[in-house]
This record gives sequence, C-alpha cells and structure tokens, in this order.
Amino acid sequence: MISPVKIWRNQKKIKTLLGCKGKIISWSKIHVPPAGFENQAPYVVVIVSLESGKNYTAQFVDWEEEHLRIGQRVRAVLRRTREPGEEGVIPYGVKFKPL
Repeated sequence: MISPVKIWRNQKKIKTLLGCKGKIISWSKIHVPPAGFENQAPYVVVIVSLESGKNYTAQFVDWEEEHLRIGQRVRAVLRRTREPGEEGVIPYGVKFKPL
C-alpha cells in the first residue's frame, strides 16, 4: 500500500519529468511480477537516458515489439501505477511511451 502522503510528496518530482524525452539504454520484460503488479504482467521496464543526461527507470507503455530496442526514442507520461488502495486513492506515476 502506498501512503497518500507519499503520493503527495512525489508530485514535484513527477511534474519535472513529464514530457521529458530520451532514449532506451536497456529494457527487460517482466513475466513474474512482484506483489501488487500481478494484473499487469507481462510488462516491460526500461532504463532511459534523458536528454538532461540523467537516467530513469520506469515501466514502458503503449509499445509494440518493434519499439523494444536500444536507442528507441521515448517520452515520459503520467499513468496509473497500481490499483486504488483501501483509501480509494489512485496512485499515478511516470512511465515512458515510444515516440
């Protein structure tokens, strides 16, 4: 469970990443996910080198097989990360989608 306070504190970090572009430097397809992500499997996690020079790891969304390659251009987007908890708070976070 993610605390609503933690979600609130991450807003500034999320806001600065949205819309940032970069390139995939590594990726992995997850078939056996950790607890809380079972309904999303299989899914892809990418390591992206942003244009700012920083690297960021996140889930890859809206992709097709031809997008799974080193050097693929991507953009950071806001997406739901998990199912709502007991409080009914829907957690959102940064994911990447292909350009």
